[in-house]
Amino acid sequence: MKVKDIKHPKLKKWVEEAVGLMAPDSVEVCDGSKGEYDKMMKIMVNAGLATSLNPKKLPGCVLFRSDPSDVARVENRTYISSEKQSDAGPTNNWIDPKELKQTMNGLYKNCMKGRTMYVIPFSMGPVGSDIAKIGVEITDSPYVVANMHIMTRVGKKVLGVLGKDGFFVPCYHSIGKPLEQNESDRGKWPCAPLEKKYISHFPETREIWSYGSGYGGNALLGKKCLALRIASVLARDEGWLAEHMLILKITNPEGKVKYITGAFPSQCGKTNLAMLVPKLPGWKVETVGDDIAWMKFGKDGRLYAINPEAGFFGVAPGTNMESNPNAMLSISKNTIYTNVALTQERDVWWEQIGYDAPGPLVDWTGQNWVQDKNNKEQKPAAHPNSRFTCPAKQCPVIAKEWEDPKGVPISAFLFGGRRPKTIPLVNQAKSWVHGVFMGSIVGSEVTAAALDVKAGTIRRDPFAMLPFCGYHMGDYFKHWLDIGKKSDESKLPKIFFVNWFRKNDAGKFIWPGYGDNSRVLAWIFDRCDGADNFVETPIGNLPKPESIVRPDSVSAEDLKGILAVDIEGWKKEIADVRQNHYPQFGDKLPQELYAELDAIEKRLNA
Repeated sequence: MKVKDIKHPKLKKWVEEAVGLMAPDSVEVCDGSKGEYDKMMKIMVNAGLATSLNPKKLPGCVLFRSDPSDVARVENRTYISSEKQSDAGPTNNWIDPKELKQTMNGLYKNCMKGRTMYVIPFSMGPVGSDIAKIGVEITDSPYVVANMHIMTRVGKKVLGVLGKDGFFVPCYHSIGKPLEQNESDRGKWPCAPLEKKYISHFPETREIWSYGSGYGGNALLGKKCLALRIASVLARDEGWLAEHMLILKITNPEGKVKYITGAFPSQCGKTNLAMLVPKLPGWKVETVGDDIAWMKFGKDGRLYAINPEAGFFGVAPGTNMESNPNAMLSISKNTIYTNVALTQERDVWWEQIGYDAPGPLVDWTGQNWVQDKNNKEQKPAAHPNSRFTCPAKQCPVIAKEWEDPKGVPISAFLFGGRRPKTIPLVNQAKSWVHGVFMGSIVGSEVTAAALDVKAGTIRRDPFAMLPFCGYHMGDYFKHWLDIGKKSDESKLPKIFFVNWFRKNDAGKFIWPGYGDNSRVLAWIFDRCDGADNFVETPIGNLPKPESIVRPDSVSAEDLKGILAVDIEGWKKEIADVRQNHYPQFGDKLPQELYAELDAIEKRLNA
């Protein structure tokens, strides 16, 4: 497709302006076809930027190695460029939008010289869904085109829904590496130096401008940029929720179905929970989404959720047949691997894949690597943030409703963090406001491996949204409270806090996690139906110990311990929230949350 084929005057004008600014050698409008995807792969393999993997082991799979400076989201180069700095809040980086656009326009000038500009019309969510939104990304990276094919719905159907005057989020992206005449990348991942990387969001004008990075969420602008940072602003303004949440379908032994969402900071088992294999006989868990949920109210007053993504962009290290067999099966074909290690048989390998390295490897930097299990200082073969991109439809437990344009009705929200002490295995909020309070204090304990924070302190990540909220977090909490005020609370999802990571005095995990988490999901399922399986406590509703089907590896005493209220621990928790967490949000912290803090403290002291 060519630019002249675009029927939307505003979109056509925007693309033409970008062509004039960025000066590409040619322009292609993406149609989303398999032929187009295969063409992108061929371009990159021929350029030495990708390696085709063994078709007998991993059919349709390719491996990329990025530049060592371009391996993760760059939070310190990510900006919420609202018109007023106060609207971005204390947890976001801010630059005045006029100043930032001037800087970036200077970088964008002639930035695609020697390259092709790709125009990617994409839908976040099923094409035509009332909950979905459309974006258009301009990029000079075939890698981005291929990944967007997997992670979103790309092509002519999207332009058809957009029509001549539909709303779209304009997304500029360039790797920031123009080529001189007859110059090529010579097999080296193209990107700009760190100080020239910008991932910028303009909330009022609903724009995303990214420059200098070709990796992940910095470059696949449908993902965190649109689906969370800009969508959270749209959700606030339009009265819905755009959340960093997985979506599960749970069926009990009687065949009754409920849908549950869950928000967890990184390293808290979110993807593993999204593709859970239940240990509890008769229960079934299926995946609707593993990372993001968009929720709008249906006519019946309930919240309905879609997964706005079409694929999984998951962390490879630690993924194995024990921790997440369904992810391993999902990525066995048609998958893009980035920064994992390559075996001699052109297979992939990473740390904690479940078996030792099968002989010499080529590591993620392109160097020869031989596993030395006696050398604890050995650098990993796969980058710790190495990734796989695969179509969600390949997941063996993908729910049949995952592409339902109406969404699925949500019965419960889960929040969780990695907490070795204090926080019980599962705790139900007493009310919507109490639930918002619980979401606002989500956090994980910092280990000794973190260099920037004292070990043992809590790194808070409210609602698991701290890096992804497109506006002031205090206003974000208020939006959640407003949702409650405007709704029939009996129709809203019940709110729970879970913690799979309690440890004993010897530092060992008490709860086995993984498939055994289905035992907690079963209790939550029954609570949503009003089961009398709980006890009221100062911090919320906790399970009666006999209402959780106990795993063999957990003693009755240990189960009782992780379902009890640690009064002194909670007093310290409340003090930490009051002194160190809530004050950063200033006068935008809703008074209802301070009142909830006071109420819990009063109950603890009773």
